[in-house]
Amino acid sequence: MARRPLPRILTHGSAPIARSRELARTAADGATDILHPLITLTRGLRRLAAAAHRTWADTPKDRRGPLLFLVATVILVVALVPYGPMLAAITLMAAAGWKGRERRTPQQTGPDPAQSKRLRSLYEALVPYFSTAEDPAPLYTHGGEWTRAFSSYEFEESGRISRLLIRYPAYFTDGEADSRARIEHLLHAKAGRGREYHFAWDEEGNELTVTALPPLPTDITAQRFVTAPGEVVLGFTDSTGVQRTLPLTHGEQQRDVPPVVWRTGARSTEPHLLVVGGPGSGTTTLMRSIALQALQRGDILIVEGGGTGEYACLAGREGVMAVESGLAGAMASLEWATHETERRLIAANRARQAGHPPPEDVKRPLWILLDRPSVLGHLAAAEGHRDPQALLQVPLRHGRAANVTVVVAEQFDGVDGLSDAVRQHTRARVVLGPAAPDDLAAVLGASPHTTQVREVPPGRGYARLGSGPVHRLQVPVTPDPYDDATSENHRQAVLELLPQRSEPAEAVETMTVRTVTVKPVAVEAPAVEKAPERPVEAVAAER
Repeated sequence: MARRPLPRILTHGSAPIARSRELARTAADGATDILHPLITLTRGLRRLAAAAHRTWADTPKDRRGPLLFLVATVILVVALVPYGPMLAAITLMAAAGWKGRERRTPQQTGPDPAQSKRLRSLYEALVPYFSTAEDPAPLYTHGGEWTRAFSSYEFEESGRISRLLIRYPAYFTDGEADSRARIEHLLHAKAGRGREYHFAWDEEGNELTVTALPPLPTDITAQRFVTAPGEVVLGFTDSTGVQRTLPLTHGEQQRDVPPVVWRTGARSTEPHLLVVGGPGSGTTTLMRSIALQALQRGDILIVEGGGTGEYACLAGREGVMAVESGLAGAMASLEWATHETERRLIAANRARQAGHPPPEDVKRPLWILLDRPSVLGHLAAAEGHRDPQALLQVPLRHGRAANVTVVVAEQFDGVDGLSDAVRQHTRARVVLGPAAPDDLAAVLGASPHTTQVREVPPGRGYARLGSGPVHRLQVPVTPDPYDDATSENHRQAVLELLPQRSEPAEAVETMTVRTVTVKPVAVEAPAVEKAPERPVEAVAAER
């Protein structure tokens, strides 16, 4: 049976329908303009009738009779007076028109008295910093006009400043970090504590923009992030800091949040990461989040110096080479990682010389996660062994070419014990938890453009990738699923991301939650025996 063609209105009727809608909309607007007086009078009559009904309802019953007699007398007098009905109708229409007019609340052109008082106090506080005795026409003077200095301002419903544009004289030393820090500390104290402020200095225009930042979301749990190979989501930040968003699942809702993405691999400029924080700041949570993302496309080796068993959930999983906490196992694992890095370098070099692509085992990423290396270094020094960090020199120096990534997590009290190789090659930095401004600048290499608050949630901090800007950071919630204090929703979110176990279930059940050594690590590297007797530095130089 031949198909009948669709009606023309369904195939070629989109343009006529659009024109008809436009004509109908234009006719409706025109009719509204023409009938506007009638609409106003009708609205006024309705309001007058409502007012009369309220008056009648509010009148006591014993007074309603005299009120009716008074109204009837007025109507009778109006009817007997010459031109009375016509004047009454005109008066009624005038009253209805006045009552039915659209009342628009006048927009406030300036701050209210409370806001003016707050801006005045802020202006007076800045006078000692932005004025000198030699200035013939000072912008900041005691008792001066604050409107000249504050060209733009916004307030929250609570009355506190949410955004402020400050003009300052050209002779202010805005290029010095100490001068900026004094102004930022003063504005943080005067504009309202308990919030984080972003300071944008325009040195060319002599302007400072102060913006109150909203708190970062703390309810984002671990999940599959939409990222490319080699990309790791460290956390989430403000929308003004990055130009990318990630679709996230929050319960049954979907939302887009700007992330802090760290790119690793052979073409990364920051192939290794250093995480620093205090106790309970969320450094281990970030390490677990990185491990779950790395297991999607690579293998990981975990060395835990604290010995708390925070990574026991990863023991025996596919892609997990080892989870070591003891000194002997950590030394053996890191030595194997050194030999594996050398083997990958030599295999990749031979493949390129032969004109072949690198082998698959070389292209598969290898992650080395080292938590609290200062503890292992102290134990090694007590037993007369060398520091385990010395075994990281080859993976750190040649890891990018061998597709090996090193992530080191340490607390503030152990930062001085980090080796020079770790400090030099970990150019991607993360600081979590409350920290002094000097400690932030020492770890990140630059001070953040935002103020800190005293109380921050776990996983809250700052991140800087190489020589880029400093971003606010909130790590996704990735707790230990074996911890009794973990909620059921968070536990299930982490368990769903864990790969299957590569060991028999009987062997895994014999391990406790706080296992120290969960899987033996083979130290020997058979592929290295076939390598020529040349140092690794020579191979890297040839590449």
